[in-house]
Amino acid sequence: MNESNRQKKVAQIIQEDFAELFRKQASESKQSFLVSVSDVKVTADLSIAKIYLSIFPTEFRKDIMKEILVNKAHYRNFIGQKMGKQVRIIPELNFYLDTTLDDVEKIEKELRGEGDNPIL
Repeated sequence: MNESNRQKKVAQIIQEDFAELFRKQASESKQSFLVSVSDVKVTADLSIAKIYLSIFPTEFRKDIMKEILVNKAHYRNFIGQKMGKQVRIIPELNFYLDTTLDDVEKIEKELRGEGDNPIL
C-alpha cells in the first residue's frame, strides 16, 4: 500500500528534526559516535511513527538505544513542539535499530569468501 503525501510529509519532518537533534547530541557528547535516522514510517492515521536508526561505531549501539528508549517521552515532547501546529495528534514514537548496512557488509564478505561460508 502506498503512503499518502501527508504521511510522507510528516515522516520527512520527523526524520529531519531527529537527524538534527541526534547530530547535536553526538557533538556535545564526550564519546565519538554517530546516530543517523535512516528511515521513518508513519501509519495512515499518523498515530505511530517508526523511526529506524543507524548507530556507529557498533559497540555503542546497545547503550545508545537503551538511552533513546528511556527518553522516548522527552523525544515525543520535542517532536510535539516542532510539529504541533502541523498535526492534531503527535505520533507515538517507536525506535528501531537499522542493521541494513551490517547485513550488506556481511553478505559481501560471504561473497568474497571471507566469511564462515566455504567456497565450493
